[in-house]
Amino acid sequence: MKHGLITVAAAVPAVKVADVEFNVLEIEKLIANAEGQGVELLCFPELAITGYSCQDLFKEQLLLAKAEEGLMNLLDFTHKLNVICVVGLPVQVGGLLLNCAAVIQSGLLLGLVPKTYLPNYNEFYEKRWFASAQDLNPTDLYLAGTPVRISAEPMIFQTDSGVKFGVEICEDVWAPVPPSNNLTMAGADIILNCSASDELIGKHRYLRSLIAQQSARTISGYVYSSCGFGESTQDVVYGGNAMIFENGRLLVEGERYSFQPQLQVTQIDVDRLRTERHTNSTFINAQRNAIAHVVECKAVELPDFQLLRPVNPHPFIPQEEEMQETCEEILNIQTAGLAKRLVHTNCEHVVLGISGGLDSTLALLVCVRTFDKLGLDRKGIIGVTMPGFGTTDRTHDNATSLMQTLNISQMEISIAKAVKQHFEDIGHDIKKHDTTYENSQARERTQILMDLANQLNAMVVGTGDLSELALGWATYNGDHMSMYGVNASIPKTLIQYLIKYIAGQPSFKAQKDTLLDIIDTPISPELTPADAEGNIKQKTEDLVGPYELHDFFLYYFLRFGFRPAKIFFLATNAFKEKYEKEVIKKWLTTFFRRFFNQQFKRSCLPDGPKVGSVSLSPRGDWRMPSDASSALWLKECEAL
Repeated sequence: MKHGLITVAAAVPAVKVADVEFNVLEIEKLIANAEGQGVELLCFPELAITGYSCQDLFKEQLLLAKAEEGLMNLLDFTHKLNVICVVGLPVQVGGLLLNCAAVIQSGLLLGLVPKTYLPNYNEFYEKRWFASAQDLNPTDLYLAGTPVRISAEPMIFQTDSGVKFGVEICEDVWAPVPPSNNLTMAGADIILNCSASDELIGKHRYLRSLIAQQSARTISGYVYSSCGFGESTQDVVYGGNAMIFENGRLLVEGERYSFQPQLQVTQIDVDRLRTERHTNSTFINAQRNAIAHVVECKAVELPDFQLLRPVNPHPFIPQEEEMQETCEEILNIQTAGLAKRLVHTNCEHVVLGISGGLDSTLALLVCVRTFDKLGLDRKGIIGVTMPGFGTTDRTHDNATSLMQTLNISQMEISIAKAVKQHFEDIGHDIKKHDTTYENSQARERTQILMDLANQLNAMVVGTGDLSELALGWATYNGDHMSMYGVNASIPKTLIQYLIKYIAGQPSFKAQKDTLLDIIDTPISPELTPADAEGNIKQKTEDLVGPYELHDFFLYYFLRFGFRPAKIFFLATNAFKEKYEKEVIKKWLTTFFRRFFNQQFKRSCLPDGPKVGSVSLSPRGDWRMPSDASSALWLKECEAL
């Protein structure tokens, strides 16, 4: 494991019913393939050594003896290999025959896990041949030349890197209380399921949902391997399912009904799972009394680590097939949040500054949706343009055009005269374009909005977004402050998609061109004068870095608590076609420096609705001392 990622695989080998020698050779081929790909955990189907569909042949001593011999051959084959394999076979224990999964590594038999729940319906009559783990008394066994203890006691295996995994077999996961419940509660990060599930109409959809839910409920990785082509088709067909989930999300899935062997390889993020668990109080409460016997795996030296799973460079952006539904859900949450505040305060007017930029545009569109839904007159929305020293014609025209076509109330109040007077009052040189020069403008705009709200019995709607709050890219007690911040948990990269979604709706046809131009306008606070051609000169991303990088950093830092080294590793893979490593390192360092230094602004944020899994509200989602040191994080950034 490296960077908290462990490489796992689900294997579906070719099989011949009751031909142990053939089956073992096919298993060995996939083990060798997996070892070559750096796989650390490898799961094979149920009873893979003999084949699942042997039926009454399981009563034959020759088959059982050959199964043990086959296991011995696998131990010998893996003697110099590192991969941990879980493979199914029948095992005699006194007068019992058990359907078991053998855990092997580097020629060692680490343990045997007997199946607990045996199907005894339709075409499955496992109780005809096998006993349940519940029928077993703890027993010391000598199997394949190796002493091993077998019992119904929950057993967890721990790799030398500290990853813990457990094993259950097929029907176990279909039980009302699967063994994986206790295993994960007792600390298993990953569950491997050796399975044999036949195909029926609609069954695969249910199976997929079942495993996804089990993985999500137990906050675990789940590796599922089920037997396929070559099993008997006397009455049923086995499709060869190979699926790997992480906390309910499907990472990879094999081709069902393939006539060829399969090896599905990916990586499970154990750090991610553990973060989810220790922040989930329900999981913490549930695991109090869970126990399991822990078996240590052999220490190994793995080859150079390569990332196998894709990394989404824009984790806040929904997938294309989910875009419409997600955007509508977000807008509904914003609308409902603002509506409640208006109803509670008996307020029928809102005031907000309209700059022609992304944030104020989204806030305005949310206000329009809210007023329409409450049956209020849109004229109760007072949009205020407040041109200053850096305002350009492009943003000003977009702002006024948007307000006119939305039929809201418009006001224009220049801040230039007031700010110049303020500079005289405090003795600031207007030619000195420093922080005072910029922040004075932002605070003047906020003062105007607040005073108008008092005058008009209105509420100031904030426009600042999650990305700006993370970086502290807001003027304290300026645009940082409002009476309700509708964009407070929406990152900059997502705002563009929300506006684009609204622009595509028929009811906003009149605003479409303006909205699309706002999306294409460079992001800027417009607090310093434009260039000689009247174009925006002060571009935010030139100063603090690309928002797509900062949103990426923010997501993995806040959502999963990843350290800078891991975030850097993921970012260099996600953006390898766009940014050099040194560029990513530069802006990652900037992110952590600003995130820590600017916490004091987040400690006194106005109310605003939480939209996604990441939020910076000091009342619930992120509580951090304003004077916390960033030394540890910056030191690791420097070492990258």
